[in-house]
Amino acid sequence: MEIVGLLFNVILMVFIVTTMLTAGFGTTLDQLGAVLSRFGLVAMVLVTGFVIRPLIGWGTAELLGLAVPAYLAMVLLWSCPGAPFGAKLVMTAKADLQTGAVLQVLMAAIGSLTFAPTANLIIGAADLGDDVSLPVADLIRTVALLQLLPFVVGVLVRHWTPDRATEFGAFTAKVSGQTFLFVLAGALLGSWRDVIDLLGSLVLIAAALVSAVMIAIGWLLSARERRTRWATALIQPCSNSGPAFAAVAIAFDNDPAILGAITAILLLQILVGLPTASFVGRSRTAVAA
Repeated sequence: MEIVGLLFNVILMVFIVTTMLTAGFGTTLDQLGAVLSRFGLVAMVLVTGFVIRPLIGWGTAELLGLAVPAYLAMVLLWSCPGAPFGAKLVMTAKADLQTGAVLQVLMAAIGSLTFAPTANLIIGAADLGDDVSLPVADLIRTVALLQLLPFVVGVLVRHWTPDRATEFGAFTAKVSGQTFLFVLAGALLGSWRDVIDLLGSLVLIAAALVSAVMIAIGWLLSARERRTRWATALIQPCSNSGPAFAAVAIAFDNDPAILGAITAILLLQILVGLPTASFVGRSRTAVAA
């Protein structure tokens, strides 16, 4: 089992690094500058992602009285904005992809530093037990090393050698997608009984509810343009799973119950976000036609 756990952690690290490298390879300094110049929009998105999002996740877990493993999974995931899948939802909805993609990677990069303190603050306030906490300094170092550094490297490579960045980006995107499937499969194999036990439970209701609420808030707290509203809405429901999985590995020794809850919540986020994006994209196509 120790070898299996070690292999899972190695694949997890590869997934996180290649995901952020891909984001960096696909982001130009001009794109960053164009979006960051919209100070009001950026401020609203960051407040939504880093303040409102974790508070709603925490409040829902508290309101529904979730068990500690599911409670922790909710806190960890909703403290992790900036999921790469968010950009795919924006693309599916035919919304403002450049704005959505830049804001997504910006949240992922900032989240490398804010995730551990935010989640640990909520866990402490929730009083889940004396032995339930996060090693904040270790997590900040680990997540920053695995997320922030690869992203910066990717952006610089894109700036200096765009052709190489395109070539490398295609490779890292493929590796990221494959390792994400391995991470999900590993989490399911190690906790499939816990996932089955969650079917029909309040955890799934909580995940679906918060996902829908975050889409609505992302829409409301945005710019006036409809395409931009859908971009800021659809980057909010899905979580950047890498830091959450890393936290479970470092702080909770890959606890199967927490991994099972995280896996179930991630799937619900996709099940809420993808149909919404598809409906919006279809509607926009019909209107254009």
